[in-house]
Formats: sequence, C-alpha cells, structure tokens
Amino acid sequence: MDEKIKSYFNRHIELFRLVEQQMVEDINQAATILIEALRSGRKILVMGNGGSAADAQHFSAELVGRYLKDRGAIAAIALSTDTSILTAVGNDFGFDEIFSRQVEALAGKEDVLFCISTSGNSQNIINAVKTGKKIGCRTFGLLGKDGGKLAMDVDHALIIQNSETPLVQDVHGAIIHILCGLIEDSMRGK
Repeated sequence: MDEKIKSYFNRHIELFRLVEQQMVEDINQAATILIEALRSGRKILVMGNGGSAADAQHFSAELVGRYLKDRGAIAAIALSTDTSILTAVGNDFGFDEIFSRQVEALAGKEDVLFCISTSGNSQNIINAVKTGKKIGCRTFGLLGKDGGKLAMDVDHALIIQNSETPLVQDVHGAIIHILCGLIEDSMRGK
C-alpha cells in the first residue's frame, strides 16, 4: 500500500511541475481577464458537473466570501447550486439546458462564464457557452485531457493535459486557489 500512496503523490508532483513549466502565463492571462471584468462591474458565472460542480461552488464561495483576506464581496455565482432551478429546467427542458437557461436569465454582456470540465465534452456546458456568446459573455474553460469540444468553443482554455480525472481535478483546485489569490490581491480597495 505504501508504494501506491507514493505513486499517487509522485504523479501529482510530476503533473504540477509540468503545469508550472507550461501554464504560468496562461493562468496569469486568465487572472488578468477576470480582474478586468470584475473591475468593470461584471460578474463571473461558474459551472461544472459532479466534482467540477463542487469546484465551481468552491470558486464562487471564495470570491463572494473570502479567500485569505478581508475585502468586499466579489460578484460570482455557481450555477450548480439551486436545486429547484436544476430540477425544474432538467425536467421541463432536459439536463443539457440546466446551465444555458441560467445563463440566459442571469448573464449580461461582458460577464465571464467560467466552465470547469475534466472532459471538455459536457453538453450542458457547451450549450451554456453558446448561449453566453450570443449575449456577449467572455468564456473560459478550465479543462482536462485534450480539452474536448469546449477547448474550441471557449475564448480561453486552460487545459490540464492528463487523462486521470482525480489528478486533473486536483490541479483545477490549485488553479482556482491561485486565481482567487490574484483576484483578491487586485481587489483590495473594493
């Protein structure tokens, strides 16, 4: 069992090193775009399925509440949290529309849709991106594997090129924390 535990940590360490070597500028660019949108009075709408839904909720909670520092609330909404909306839209329109209906109702021009998906192929997120683009939203994908269909649909993609979902999710969590810290540092006077 010790070897399995060590292997798990070593695979994480290798992936984190690879991301550090290849993605620092991409993460910096993502943070800059998010900060500019927030400073312009826009909001971030975050979405994902399963573990990525939990990451979406975590991201928006850190922004609305507090990450590390006391400061004003930052406008972020996790679209996976309202069970009444999710079940009503899922029942009446289908699961593929659970996020696009919320984007239609809540998003404004130049708001940011922040999509989290380890496969990049979640149809409900793809539909939300299409709806958001019609409104004039900026779109991000925090993705895994090869980025899937979303890599081509979003304006900006941060792709963790690994096929092990747990490893991808752990790196996604770290990137979310990095973004929260950078956003929080920039919004001190808010």
